[in-house]
Amino acid sequence: MKNIEEIQQDIIAEFSAFDDWMDKYALLIEMGKELTPIDPKYKVDQNIIRGCQSQVWINAEMNNGLLEYQGESDALIVKGLVALILRVVNQQRPEAVMHADFHFIDKIGLKEHLSPTRSNGLLAMIKQIKLYAVAYNRIEKSH
Repeated sequence: MKNIEEIQQDIIAEFSAFDDWMDKYALLIEMGKELTPIDPKYKVDQNIIRGCQSQVWINAEMNNGLLEYQGESDALIVKGLVALILRVVNQQRPEAVMHADFHFIDKIGLKEHLSPTRSNGLLAMIKQIKLYAVAYNRIEKSH
């Protein structure tokens, strides 16, 4: 299993294969299409990411000491962003997710190619993902 840094390097390599941002958006949309749909029982108000223009749901569970995230969005590009972020954090230990820096976002030029509302939504997603990691880390430490 790859660690967070190795996954980020993979993503940077995939995106650097394209010079044109239309191609990068196409890659992002493709990633979103490959995202496993979230279980409908998790499409509840408490899993909605506040601060996103489109609807985004993210849920996390712990399995054998590793975090398993599910997520979905009703917007194509945002769904791609969800897929991208979840790829980095899925099957990782809570502590690793808590300390992840998500530097690939800057490295692939995503930040300057997102609208301010999408950028805010992306930050809100990352914040929620880290909050899940903090909560599961506490649970794990208390056992």
